[in-house]
Amino acid sequence: MINTTVLTKLENSLHGELLYDNLHKNIYATDASVYRKIPLAVAYPKNKEDIKMLISFATENSITLIPRTAGTSLAGQCVGDGIVVDVSKYFTNMLAFDEKAKTITVEPGIIRDDLNRFLKPFGLFFGPNTSTSNRCMIGGMVGNNSSGSTSIRYGVTRDKVLSIEGILSDGSDVTFSEINSIEFQQKKSNNSLEGKIYSSIYNELSQKIIQQEIKKEFPKESIHRRNTGYAVDEFLTSDLFGGNEPTINPAKFLSGSEGTLVFSTSITIQLDDLPPTQSIMVCPHFTSVNESLKATVTAMNHNLYACELMDKVILDCTKNNREQTKNRFFLQGDPEAVLMLEVSANTIEQAEVLADKLIKDLETNNFGYHYPKVYGKDIAKVHHLRKAGLGLLGNIIGDMKAVACIEDTAVALNDLPEYIEEFTQIMDKYQQDAVYYAHAGAGELHLRPILNLKKQEDVSLFRKITTETAELVKKYQGSFSGEHGDGIVRAEFIPLMIGENNYQLLRRIKKAFDPNNIFNKGKITDAFPMDKSLRYEIDRVEPKIDTIQDFSDSEGILKLAEKCNGSGDCRKSPEAGGTLCPSYRATRNEKESTRARANTLREVLTNNTAKNKFDSKELKDILDLCLSCKACATECPSNVDIASMKAEFLYQYQETNGYSFRSKLFANNSKYNKLGSKLPALTNFFTNTTIAKKVMGVATERSVPKLDKQPLEAWLKKHTSKTTNKTVYLFNDEFTNYYDTEIGKDTVIVLEKLGYEVKSIKHEESGRSYISKGFLKEAKEITNKNIAVFKNLISNETPLIGIEPSAILTFRDEYIRLADDKLGAKEIAKNTFTIEEFLANEHKKNNIDISIFTSDAKELKIHGHCHQKALSSTHASFSILNIPENYKVTIMNTGCCGMAGSFGYEKEHYKVSMQVGEDTLFPKIRNCSKQTEIVAAGTSCRHQIYDGTKRIAKHPITILKESLI
Repeated sequence: MINTTVLTKLENSLHGELLYDNLHKNIYATDASVYRKIPLAVAYPKNKEDIKMLISFATENSITLIPRTAGTSLAGQCVGDGIVVDVSKYFTNMLAFDEKAKTITVEPGIIRDDLNRFLKPFGLFFGPNTSTSNRCMIGGMVGNNSSGSTSIRYGVTRDKVLSIEGILSDGSDVTFSEINSIEFQQKKSNNSLEGKIYSSIYNELSQKIIQQEIKKEFPKESIHRRNTGYAVDEFLTSDLFGGNEPTINPAKFLSGSEGTLVFSTSITIQLDDLPPTQSIMVCPHFTSVNESLKATVTAMNHNLYACELMDKVILDCTKNNREQTKNRFFLQGDPEAVLMLEVSANTIEQAEVLADKLIKDLETNNFGYHYPKVYGKDIAKVHHLRKAGLGLLGNIIGDMKAVACIEDTAVALNDLPEYIEEFTQIMDKYQQDAVYYAHAGAGELHLRPILNLKKQEDVSLFRKITTETAELVKKYQGSFSGEHGDGIVRAEFIPLMIGENNYQLLRRIKKAFDPNNIFNKGKITDAFPMDKSLRYEIDRVEPKIDTIQDFSDSEGILKLAEKCNGSGDCRKSPEAGGTLCPSYRATRNEKESTRARANTLREVLTNNTAKNKFDSKELKDILDLCLSCKACATECPSNVDIASMKAEFLYQYQETNGYSFRSKLFANNSKYNKLGSKLPALTNFFTNTTIAKKVMGVATERSVPKLDKQPLEAWLKKHTSKTTNKTVYLFNDEFTNYYDTEIGKDTVIVLEKLGYEVKSIKHEESGRSYISKGFLKEAKEITNKNIAVFKNLISNETPLIGIEPSAILTFRDEYIRLADDKLGAKEIAKNTFTIEEFLANEHKKNNIDISIFTSDAKELKIHGHCHQKALSSTHASFSILNIPENYKVTIMNTGCCGMAGSFGYEKEHYKVSMQVGEDTLFPKIRNCSKQTEIVAAGTSCRHQIYDGTKRIAKHPITILKESLI
């Protein structure tokens, strides 16, 4: 047993970090697989010296090192009971780029899509393209020999690896690259560990009987996706081992070895020219999966750039996903399966010819019934729909989940229809409705049984289905691990897949590389049992957790947290677009990811023995930097709504531990503003003094928002709106009422100018401040009162219109969870709109007279509020700002601004808040000309923009009001 003192000594020796608190160990206990192993510690090495120190420590203490990049592995490669070595934080550099040779050398923590963004101006890219490409890293892709949707055209990662620099198990540096037979012989004569490795490989593979055994038992050579065990068959192409090639590249052998042989520190890869610029995606619809697979054989004769499959289960998952609904535009009816067939050419005319030939061939063979063609940017939307499939599978409500265990099988393309037919018989035998999707053109479908691994009955089924599928794959001489690797879930079946003799060969090779078994123990050889160390305790008594919010849509708050399957969408970089996850982007710490928060919620709510299960310092710590931006409720394919869970946690935790002065101050902001508005000048002067900021716990660098001279409520009482037959109700939120009165006036003026009668009645504040600070009793009371006020007033004819997104959108989000009158809340929500949504809808119906707006030219750049992006759409702002005919409007690709209500004002959060702003928003605004007007609907966003750039941003309605003639 290694004690804390020993770990502390190691921690003090490293340049990077070593973390061994329970929080980090729980965070790193899982990846995207079904497994859970609590590690001894987590290391973030900064350099090679750190890795060598970790190797030495592992050898001395007989423990294992588990290499990890993004942690998106589906087979359990990244879990273990040793030290998880996370290189995603510091090993992120591009080391050398040779444009002429089309090669690049990178550290293993480079994100695949980030690499391709760098390469694009040079007309190059790295071809292998996984569904996790916006967060997966090159090191992980090499470890798994990743393939993805482009493999039918550009091959797999192994095809692209030219050399690997790394550290062997004795701490020595090594480079594996292409060498000729003479160089191989020279290396094996060396007395170093490297020499012993070459000698062992030579002694093993030069034997004819071993060569014959490999050729006999390994997957068919026509199956390009083949990762079962170690790729010893790669060596057989060399003239040293009976092949015809004069050279050999051990780096290709290492691709797919899952970090069990060498600790890689840099990787050189071959690049490809960018594909032709003009593409068309044909998406034929089918009445059965089997029909689509037979069609695949025909389609693959057409020189495709992509050939992917989505079945009905996947497509149905996208129906209720806010982000993916808009990507279903090409679907007609309710197909059982859809193929994504992409053709490319240098001109659109040439691409049309290719697409039409493809469609005609399918029709001639009676495959499919609808053949939509998708063009331009819409192709990316269809790809995004397919890529989201992995995460969307986690969105199945309840404990039944589509389990990754047999999802990685690959067979020869011509065998695919028959293989799937037999596979379906296995599923039918076990009364399983399996999921079929992904890489049909490569002979690999991601097949998943739907199981409840909390129950022993289904755990037994987990093993039975995996075993029978392995036997079926062997029958077709396929690969049990096509691109996701062996890990824990499939390594146990390697002897079956390649024969016992070949398996013993792999064990001997592992021993040559790693005699003390310190590299990722239990993977590929001497495997952990595939049905042990699962994420959930089997046949456990489910904990009873009472919440003030209604989480019945997920069968409770715990199951909402459990919807996170670890796919890591929350780790994408700012350049990837979207908002998720702002705190992770700012810190690049796994602890600040949505995944880590969901994992911790799951761990604590399951295992906490305290009377109040939310009473946990670990939960307080993990949720501290969550900005409650709501991006996880939308951009996470599993819709793991951390913001709602954070609000619940804050309430429950504070009920036991008390509410701080500052939390009370921010939560009751509206009440204090009501008092301050009696003497606004004095209030504004005082709140912006250093003393006041320190008393309030506000960062002294911040400018505190100033109260307007007169609340909007007072102005509305004096204002009389002309009666018309078009009526709207204005929700006067607490932010507009006290801080942004002029914006409220602008809203009324525009609506009246357009012929609407604007009614304003007495109502409660939105409750946004109470929700964000966890004062849910107060928020619930406000919710119920507002529902009662508006219940009999709001309808399709008389909608409720709001100005501040975070306030008005509570009616569509938190009110549904908080209201006692659920039906009333849902009815109001249907007819509640932001001012931009309402005007955009009216404009679409031709109910707006555009002649009353200016024809002057103006350039506008829009930054979207996080809640607006998650629960509404920034496109509504875009739409209304394009009403003036000569306005040039652009939606900036920005994430969270970083203010997030009170978050950015709090002294301990100020730096993170500003870093979030620096990720995308501030640089884009600084690059705007002075003549360009910045537009932001959120009051927090406008204040953050001013504090970060000194630019004044305007609400869209103000821009529209100023454009009135």
